[in-house]
Formats: sequence, structure tokens, C-alpha cells
Amino acid sequence: MSSNSRRTFNSVALTRLAQASALALAATLVGCQSTRQVDESDSVRAHNYQARAKQKPLIVPVKPVEQAPQDVWERMRQGFVLQDGVAVNPRIEQQRLWFASNPSFLENAGDRGSLYIHYIVERLEERNMPLELALLPAIESAYNPMAYSRAHAVGLWQFIPSTGRYFNLRQTRFYDGRRDITASTNAALDYLNRLHDMFNGDWLLALAAYNAGEGTVSRAIERNEKLGLPTDYWNLPLPKETRDYVPKLLALSQVVMTPQAYGVNLNPIANEPYFEAVAIKDRLDLSRVAALAEIDEDELFQLNPAFKKRMTVDGPQQLLVPTAKAQLLTASLSNMKPEELLSLQPKKAVFEAALAEAAPRTTTIRNSRYRVKRGDNLASIAKANKVSVKDLQRWNKLSGKNLKAGQTLVMQNAQPVGAKNQKKSTQYKVRKGDSLYLVAKRFNVEMQHLKRWNPRSGHALKPGQTLTVYLNH
Repeated sequence: MSSNSRRTFNSVALTRLAQASALALAATLVGCQSTRQVDESDSVRAHNYQARAKQKPLIVPVKPVEQAPQDVWERMRQGFVLQDGVAVNPRIEQQRLWFASNPSFLENAGDRGSLYIHYIVERLEERNMPLELALLPAIESAYNPMAYSRAHAVGLWQFIPSTGRYFNLRQTRFYDGRRDITASTNAALDYLNRLHDMFNGDWLLALAAYNAGEGTVSRAIERNEKLGLPTDYWNLPLPKETRDYVPKLLALSQVVMTPQAYGVNLNPIANEPYFEAVAIKDRLDLSRVAALAEIDEDELFQLNPAFKKRMTVDGPQQLLVPTAKAQLLTASLSNMKPEELLSLQPKKAVFEAALAEAAPRTTTIRNSRYRVKRGDNLASIAKANKVSVKDLQRWNKLSGKNLKAGQTLVMQNAQPVGAKNQKKSTQYKVRKGDSLYLVAKRFNVEMQHLKRWNPRSGHALKPGQTLTVYLNH
């Protein structure tokens, strides 16, 4: 076939192919029109929209990520939930009035708690617990880990000995886990969670039980059930201290929510960890560790108050130190040779003296007698003589609580041998013009001891401030 013939054939073939394609397209359009009529103007608008869409892509706005609060007080406020459902209540208002009338209480407690609050808030958030509970140590101890009550409750969370042991807080001559910042906090949150579950998710009842004991609250609920009365916290017949306990916490959280409204000036607390745990292996003297890591000695003890003799004996193999000093201490300890580590250990004489001081003292029992007066009862007599009702009954073989005027009761008082030589503490109220030096001189004590006894007093004393002084030191 010649080249001209091939071109003619290709031309004809292409023409026929084009005609066939046109017919097929026409058939397709007819089929489409049989099902849906398309307006030409709609086609144009759709084309123009697609063109615009290609030119200007649709941008979906992204919600900006909220920044974490810089102040831990603000972080705490965001987690307040206990106020929900609580109406205006005169018991709360009464407690709130007290905080507003005594702004220094929360201000001073907040300054003391600045070492611990961030840690407490973080642990609460991890457990999805109300952040009002971070204020509970303010009610219990004013954030003082050295706080000690008449009921022998100790630490930030005020554990009594038996409850402390139940939650694995060791108590020895040298170490008291109830004062341990991290151990006691985790134990307290374990206890609160347990109470929360016990009282069917009611936080107010759980808090009441934390104060009065689960038995007291359970019995009050059973009493109201039998009488057909409401069994919520506000209607239970509880001891006065417990009736005030929950309103006090709720009132305090309201003050923290808007401190300016109540004339309270809360110093900001950085929303970042104040301390870190540094692993240790040997028995160390806290004073020497403080010097090595350039940490204020009293501050180190405030972070590790569970070591009762300022020696790392009987406790966990770690020290809590300010975050800024943790790396320095870790590096220093890891680079020290065994013979150099000896310089950080307490001297043998000091350790033996502490051991002797911590040892239980021999006691003698002194019997005394009390003649019952008209109007007396076992509870009032026990309170006046600082003994328990059960002991009074045991000493006098009493099966009941009935007493008769003129009846003689036996008292047994335990007195440590050598008690006269023990140090006695006294409270001194700071006067205008006082300084730590002048107060120390007045009581003939070392100023460094006065600072150690009052670690959060600060260098500038304020009139009316109370200092603890140990005589015959």
C-alpha cells in the first residue's frame, strides 16, 4: 500500500472513530437526561465553584492549645468540683467569715506549703480526684510537716500512729513516715479514695470520715436511716469538729477561688516541681549533705522531716532536694570515693547520742487519788487529768460510767525517769523591734538553734509572731 493510500485510510479511520465517539457521547448524555435534567447555569456555577476551590483551599480553623497556668493556685482552681451542687449554707459562710477575718492564716500556710503543693496537686490529678483536697493539709496542719496534735497525729496529713501503720508509714526511733512528704501524701490519697468508695462516691461523707473515722460516720448514717431522716453529710448528727470540718474546707476553697474578694494576698507558687528525689546508699548527715549541695540546711530538713534526727536512718534510700540542686547533688555523690563519702556520714558520737535520745525511757508509775464532786462524770475527770475514760474504768474496776459524789478514784500517772532534766518548750510572742539575735540572747540560747526550732519564721520577725523556744538546750 502506497503512502498516500495509507494516509487516506488513516484519515477515514480517524473520521469514523470520531463519529463513533460522538454517537457514544450523545447516547450517554441522553441516558443522563432521562434520569436528571441539568440546567446549564448550574453547570457553569459548579465549574466556577470548582475553579475557586482550586484557587483558595478551604482552611479549617484549629482551636489553639490552652497554655498551662503559670501559678499552681490557678491550676488548683481549675480542678475545683466540690462546690457543685452545694447551695448557700450558713455553716460554710461562718467558716468563710473566719478566713476573711484572719487573712494571715492562709497567707502563712500558703508560704509554708509552697514546697509541697505542686506535688500534691499532681498526685491528685493523676488519680482524678478533686483539687480542693490539696487544701486539706491547710486545715489539718497549716502545711507544717512537724505539726503534732493532742491525739498524737503527725505530719501534713495528721496521721495517728495506728492509721499510719495501716497505710505502711513506718515509725521508728529515727524515721516517721507520717512526716514523709511523698509517702504520707500518697497514703492520705489512698485513704481518701478508700473512704470515697466506702461511702458510695460521696466526697463530703469521705471527708467527714477522714476527720472522725468511718465508724462514727457509718453509725450516724444508720441512726438517721432508722429515724427516717436524710443521710447526707449536712443532716448527720456528727461531733462538732466534724460538723465544722467539711464547711471549713469548702469555705477555704471559696477564698482561694477569689482571694482578693476576701482581702487575702496569696503569693504565686510556680507551677513546676519544687523538689526531686535523689537516690542515696549510705547513712548521711543532712547538715553535711546541705553543705555539699549548697542547700539551706533548714530547707533540706523541711523537705525531709521524716528523718527525726537529721540522719538518713531507717527511711527510704532517697532524699528530696530542691530541683535546682538535684543535679549537683547527684553528680557530687556519684563522683565521691568511698573514703570521701565517710565525711558525709554522722559522727559516731553524734549517732550514739541520737540513739540514746531516741531510746524509750524507763518510767515510774505514780498513783494519785481524786474525790468525785457533784456534777462530775468520767469524761470530764479523764479530760482534766489527761487520761482516757477506759483507763479510769480499768484502774477503778468500773463496769459502767455512773459515779457518786464523794467517791474516790485512783489515777495512775507515768513519769519518765530523769524527766526533770528534759528540755522544756515555751512559746514567745515577738514584740516590736525584736530580732532572732535579741530573742536568742534573751533566752540564752544559740541563734542557730532558734532558727532550727522555727524553720519558717524568716529572718525578719513580725510583731505578734509566735516562736518556739526550748530551754536548757
